[in-house]
Amino acid sequence: MGAALTAPLRLSRHIAALYLPAPLPREARIALWAPDGTDLPEPPAPGPAGSGETGGTGGALDEITVVRLHGSVPRSRTVPARLLALADALPLLVAARHDPAAHPAARCWGAAAQHALHLVARGLLLPGLTATGHDAWRAGPPDAADIAHLRAIAAAMPPEGYAVPVPDRKPLHVPNPVHLVRSFVDAVADTLPRTPAAAYAFGAPFAARAAQHLPELREWAAEVAAGADAGVRVSLRLDLPVHSLFDPRDEDTEAGARRAGAAVVQVHSLADPTHLVDVADLWDGGGGDHFGPRARIDTVLALRRAARVWPPLARLLEQPVPDVLPLSDDELYDLLGPAAHRLEAAGVSVHWPRELARTLTATAVVRPAPGSATDGTPFFEADHLFAFSWQLAVGGEELTEAEMDALVEEHRPVVRLRDQWVVVDPALVRKARKRQLGLLDPADALGVALTGTAEIDGEQVEAVPAGALAALRDRLARGGADTVPQPPELHATLRDYQLRGLAWLDLMTSLGLGGCLADDMGLGKTITVIALHLHRTGTASRARSAPTLVVCPASLLGNWQREIERFAPGVAVRRFHGTGRNLAGLDGGFVLTTYGTMRTSAPELATHTWGMIVADEAQHLKNPRSTTAKALRTIPAPARIALTGTPVENNLSELWALLDWTTPGLLGPLTTFRARHARAVESGEDPEAVERLSRLVRPFLLRRKKSDPGIAPELPPKTETDHPVPLTREQAALYQAAVNETMAAIEASEGIARRGLIMKLLTSLKQICNHPAQYLKEGGPKQGPARLTARSGKLALLDELLDTILAEEDSVLIFTQYVSMARLLSQHLTARAIPSQLLHGGTPVAQREEMVDRFQSGEVPVFLLSLKAAGTGLNLTRAAHVVHFDRWWNPAVEEQATDRAYRIGQTQPVQVHRLIAEGTVEDRIAELLAAKRSLADAILGTGEAALTELSDRELADLVSLRRPS
Repeated sequence: MGAALTAPLRLSRHIAALYLPAPLPREARIALWAPDGTDLPEPPAPGPAGSGETGGTGGALDEITVVRLHGSVPRSRTVPARLLALADALPLLVAARHDPAAHPAARCWGAAAQHALHLVARGLLLPGLTATGHDAWRAGPPDAADIAHLRAIAAAMPPEGYAVPVPDRKPLHVPNPVHLVRSFVDAVADTLPRTPAAAYAFGAPFAARAAQHLPELREWAAEVAAGADAGVRVSLRLDLPVHSLFDPRDEDTEAGARRAGAAVVQVHSLADPTHLVDVADLWDGGGGDHFGPRARIDTVLALRRAARVWPPLARLLEQPVPDVLPLSDDELYDLLGPAAHRLEAAGVSVHWPRELARTLTATAVVRPAPGSATDGTPFFEADHLFAFSWQLAVGGEELTEAEMDALVEEHRPVVRLRDQWVVVDPALVRKARKRQLGLLDPADALGVALTGTAEIDGEQVEAVPAGALAALRDRLARGGADTVPQPPELHATLRDYQLRGLAWLDLMTSLGLGGCLADDMGLGKTITVIALHLHRTGTASRARSAPTLVVCPASLLGNWQREIERFAPGVAVRRFHGTGRNLAGLDGGFVLTTYGTMRTSAPELATHTWGMIVADEAQHLKNPRSTTAKALRTIPAPARIALTGTPVENNLSELWALLDWTTPGLLGPLTTFRARHARAVESGEDPEAVERLSRLVRPFLLRRKKSDPGIAPELPPKTETDHPVPLTREQAALYQAAVNETMAAIEASEGIARRGLIMKLLTSLKQICNHPAQYLKEGGPKQGPARLTARSGKLALLDELLDTILAEEDSVLIFTQYVSMARLLSQHLTARAIPSQLLHGGTPVAQREEMVDRFQSGEVPVFLLSLKAAGTGLNLTRAAHVVHFDRWWNPAVEEQATDRAYRIGQTQPVQVHRLIAEGTVEDRIAELLAAKRSLADAILGTGEAALTELSDRELADLVSLRRPS
């Protein structure tokens, strides 16, 4: 049977457990007995600390006396029982604790055993002596939760669990279950530390299982127990004088000083921490049996120990009754902080009034200064000033100026304010005394409102806006949440994200703040700005006659003009570029100029009234010290919009340059911005710096990517865009010379010779449109990349496109029908340190496959291809962009080339860019292809050969150079 009990014994519902105390706690026993006479279980095998080592009865079957009720009369009887030493019984009882089939008495003693083990595990052990002077451990000191738990166990104990008679008690009596449970817990504490090796490791007293008679240690044990689980514990209840901020002050008649409050001493019984009385009541004899005859002595000893931690308590020892300690302001302040922590660590709690509020706070608040303009004038006007001050509040409710003034004069650590006690920190009083922090200009005030922080004396503190500034902050936080209807004059249907962009731009410009629209390429920044112009001129009478100035690279002038004419027909468009430019008679509409022209004509442009200024490809402004950036800042406008797909390319100073133009002063001077934001963000030394800067700039920069979940579904799978680019002076001169020279020869020839001259002319004109270096058969770029770019409008636009595409981490295919032009582009990209590769008809097959793999893996982002060699057969789905540097006049050939990217397996929208030299034969052919596609297919189905059949007049009209309007 014993072998079967190596696993925990499962006590049946018929077997009750009964605790049998002993004079030496560790010799106590657990009796297993059957109230209904059921057979008793076999005992477990004795453990190393079991009964076999104590000489006890172990698990032997014996008889015990139990008390049972017969009606209402208790009677004793003898029953058989299995007696177990505590060490052997503990595993059985703990197992029975959660066994629903166990007897309730066994389950209750199991709960007591489990809690006793927890107390020992927490190190709650105290040495002591039995009544006979022998060593014994006990569990303690228990806290209130421990006592409540043990009382709950005792309350749930059925009679079978404590049916043992109390010795020498007449009439027959059973013990109090609470006292019996506490005795059991002490017995467990006395048993567990006494392992076979303990006496050898620590000596016999309090380690050996054999009793050690140590009467000489009784005083030592009492001293150890004092303040732990014997005697009393003291606490302090703070009583505060009843007065408010505006009441007369209380005066202490003896000291001649104001009485801040008093600490009333309370006494707790360590045997029962839930019982407490005031010292005054204890001295009057109100302690009862809870404290015992040594209560007064123990109280004085406890106060003496507490005075070592907090000296003011020593004054209590000089009083006949140590009941109340008057407190000065400094002492009350001390109890609010470090003194309370020291006393708590020494076991002395400090109890404040229930309604005491520790919620007096100070917040830096920004609100419009008295007398400052608060009407609808632009936010950044000079007469907008904001008061910056400390605002004190209780529980979130702001104090009035009178209350803050009274608080400054009060000089009390705790005051009565708004029907509650309020703790007053001296630091808060100093802020209330000097609460005016100065005036802020609009830019600084808006920065504080958006970030929620301000720097005061070199420290970042919480700051909040109030009044109109808070309303502005909330409007900016909503962004473009308020819908704006699409202007009826717009000949297009805006997508949802474009409507959101329009609403955001309208919000920013209506507030006079400006903003940066930093959408990815191809998301429609241009059409969104056109819609904004129509909306503003249709709703704001002040802006109706004021034109919009667009500043952009020269390569984008034609694109802007055509987009305006396409989506807003009837709106005047004027180019302020080239010779003969002027602003005379300007009335509304758009004015388009280049960065170069703006730079030289800024004084003239600054004299005109603009409703809005738009800087396209605004990364041209990223160097705030450049002549271009400085010139643009001199042109005033109530609204400024920057358009760019790359707001930050190298460092945060570029972001500052953009936003300081759109919203001057928002980020402060560049040196301040670098010190306050940029260095901390770029170095990573301040984890909160990124979020702080983000909160500041987020309302002024709208950034959307093609991959955003709310945008990707709205994009078509393929977007085709014609990019008209102007010819440079060199290109225009070469073009006109080629037309004049060859047309004279064509008019004097006929037949095959005429057709040959026409083909030669068309080829020359297309090469001139590409780049003068190709037409002049220059072996390679003889100048640097900047000079080479300046000679060709197409190359300038290609550089703009590539800068944006690569900044967005996309890949691109660039097609040209001329290998010589492809080589020229390859040399140019190499000079610009842009990774690229070139595939043409002479590329070996094995090398072609290797190049495709490199591109598809993302190793090389730019793939230059000759149209004939790569127009079919390749799978290049890595590309999100396809650029046709020159036009192949057979549409089917161009589409085949585009399909290298736009094919099965492509998972992203594809943007097709066709570069068209403005006012040239390319321009006219593009118009024909767009307007009469079916006719174009019939006429140009064989490519340029069909054009050789045109008459001299038709041919001259086709190739003549036209100046853009």
